[in-house]
Amino acid sequence: MKKAKPTKSTRLAYQSGFGNTFATEAVKGALPVGQNSPQRAPRGLIAEVISGTAFTAPRAENLSTWMYRMRPSAMHAPFRRIAGGLLRSGPFDEVETPPTRLRWDPLPVPAKPTDFVDGLASIAGSGEPAGLAGIAVHVYLANRSMRDRYFTNADGEMMLVPQQGTLLLATEMGKLEVAPREIAVIPRGVKFKVAVDGPARGYICENYGPHFRLPELGPIGAQGLAQKRDFLAPVAAFEERGGKCEVVQKFMGKLWAAEYRHSPLDVVAWHGNLTPCKYELDRFMAVNSVSFDHSDPSIFTVLTSPSGHPGVANCDFVIFPPRWQVAEHSFRPPWFHRNVMSELMGLVQGVYDAKAEGFLPGGVSIHNCHQGHGPDLATFDKASATDLKPHKLENTLAFMWESRFVFRPTKFALAAPQLQKNYEAVWDGFRRHFK
Repeated sequence: MKKAKPTKSTRLAYQSGFGNTFATEAVKGALPVGQNSPQRAPRGLIAEVISGTAFTAPRAENLSTWMYRMRPSAMHAPFRRIAGGLLRSGPFDEVETPPTRLRWDPLPVPAKPTDFVDGLASIAGSGEPAGLAGIAVHVYLANRSMRDRYFTNADGEMMLVPQQGTLLLATEMGKLEVAPREIAVIPRGVKFKVAVDGPARGYICENYGPHFRLPELGPIGAQGLAQKRDFLAPVAAFEERGGKCEVVQKFMGKLWAAEYRHSPLDVVAWHGNLTPCKYELDRFMAVNSVSFDHSDPSIFTVLTSPSGHPGVANCDFVIFPPRWQVAEHSFRPPWFHRNVMSELMGLVQGVYDAKAEGFLPGGVSIHNCHQGHGPDLATFDKASATDLKPHKLENTLAFMWESRFVFRPTKFALAAPQLQKNYEAVWDGFRRHFK
């Protein structure tokens, strides 16, 4: 095949929309017109489809993408088991799950060279990949880019939330640059590698269940929360290289590796609606009360993975961004509560408005179902006496993955020195004021 000259679309570029069907080519004429798998695909390429849902899923939920690549992805050596390090997977039963409220300081980025795969550490999760239900939450800690190494997850789609450092994700469909205050979602089975520009730390939600999607808006109407147009998908950008490389795959909770003699990112053109995407969280249109009290945190849902039971999510991704607080005669921080849903929180930047201290950027907290929690004593005292003028929360970004499943911590997480031994003391000292 004559070597093709890439078009400008091999540079970092995006197309807008969430769940849209896109068509993109890195070389002019590489994308067939009117037929997905012609007898001879254009420019000597090979047609290959990746399905994110069952073939017979309803049209509105059906996800698939046709890729036109230099070599089939089936062309590689057998997989061999490799060490998983601190990465764990469902059913998360290696230790008992305590009802205790838990909080961790940020895990440090290792001093030795560590790439994205080697720097994965599992915090908690529930369910299991084989059952197609549940989630796992990991942190990534990296200081070295992946060069001759690639990763793919057959167990679940991955939502990445950077907290420190920018990631350049080179995927089969193209490139995404993702910085703190942004997120990326990579579909199950899509191959990618991660480049970093220095120490990088962030959070990952591995979703075993239905794909993340935008929540229904109901009475909010069409204009609130996250908008489809603000999600960005990559344009086609292929990697052409020879020589050996390694593809690491997460499959049934374990890591496996296979040797390739070509880059798995050799997709020259593609069309479909199964694609990686990124979203800038500052584009979220927060909805809040302007009269009294404040609404449930579900009004801050960016994406949701449904469970099949209406109104009860496999996982909701909820953010607490900068916003105005206006309600009068109201206690403005989150009130004390015990929920049927379980909560795992992270902090990207600043201070979370329910905690005066101790919850640090890069940290994690877990409040499982029906375990009472809420503001600490200092926050409660201040919020109970403050002058209720309009107030803007600024320079902050906290988030929560909320699930119908209990977050079951890993043995590593419960033994980590970053686990705060005195977290529950933040609720000590409340005095009896009843008269």
